[in-house]
Amino acid sequence: MATMEKYYKYIAYYHSTLCRILLSADHIWLTGLWFTGQKHFPFQEEDLPKEENPGVFVPAENWLDVYFSGKEPPFTPALHMTGSPFQIEVWKILQQIPYGTTSTYGTISEILVEKKILAGMSPRAVGGAAGKNKISLIIPCHRVIGANEKPTGYAGGIERKMQLLGMERNGKARV
Repeated sequence: MATMEKYYKYIAYYHSTLCRILLSADHIWLTGLWFTGQKHFPFQEEDLPKEENPGVFVPAENWLDVYFSGKEPPFTPALHMTGSPFQIEVWKILQQIPYGTTSTYGTISEILVEKKILAGMSPRAVGGAAGKNKISLIIPCHRVIGANEKPTGYAGGIERKMQLLGMERNGKARV
């Protein structure tokens, strides 16, 4: 429970055109962004912290407003990524995938090998790390697709992944 108290001290909900989104924060940074009902959601609803700190969430909510209007946000809110060193390296690479474009798990594994993170790398390991991303959308794991150029594996659901990719390519989110 100490981890939850430290990294998920505050919560807020954001109502997007796709679904309700839960935001979590510590005193300074955004620590989580999840779609309602997605895989790897770290809480039971009854265990959520009850405190709210609107000031912590204003930049993230502004980012989401811009994003769901169909535009690329020109800023990134302050993020606190918590995970293994490998996961954090994968998430840093995800943040470099340009808005409206995609990359593959294989390409990301090649980047990790070039950065000498590990001598060899499986695209599946990259997929596992991407799936544990606690700050969806802002850390854009939805922009990673399979080697066959098809959307695969997304904690928020494949349908939502396709909606997000379509929105980035064509403008506003459509339900």
